[in-house]
Amino acid sequence: MHERKAEPSLGELFATLASNTTTLVRQEINLARIEMAQKVPGLAKDLGRLAVGAAVAYAGFLVLLAALVLALGELMPISLSALLVGIVVLGVGFLLLRNGRDALKQADLAPRETLETLKEDTAWAKEQTR
Repeated sequence: MHERKAEPSLGELFATLASNTTTLVRQEINLARIEMAQKVPGLAKDLGRLAVGAAVAYAGFLVLLAALVLALGELMPISLSALLVGIVVLGVGFLLLRNGRDALKQADLAPRETLETLKEDTAWAKEQTR
């Protein structure tokens, strides 16, 4: 005789769906954590190098500015040459800060793979409940 397989009840189907969805969400969160953990150390290392390089360059730049103030002091009062150099340096610094800020705004640190799979998972879960 042929035994007929028992179909799972509606409650069992929903319990399985809930369990699978929970597992899927946990795996997606874990994937996001791994993806971010891969991006952050490289970014921190690059930022450290940038900070050290900026500090050394800043020290050299200050020496050059002092030399410029002294050189201009030969042509005009030293206080006026210091003021003129200070205004020019502030203007250039402002432009550099603005460009750096704009570049950081464009940095893509979002876990793109995880976001994409979450969209797919949402679509899958909706399909399963139909």
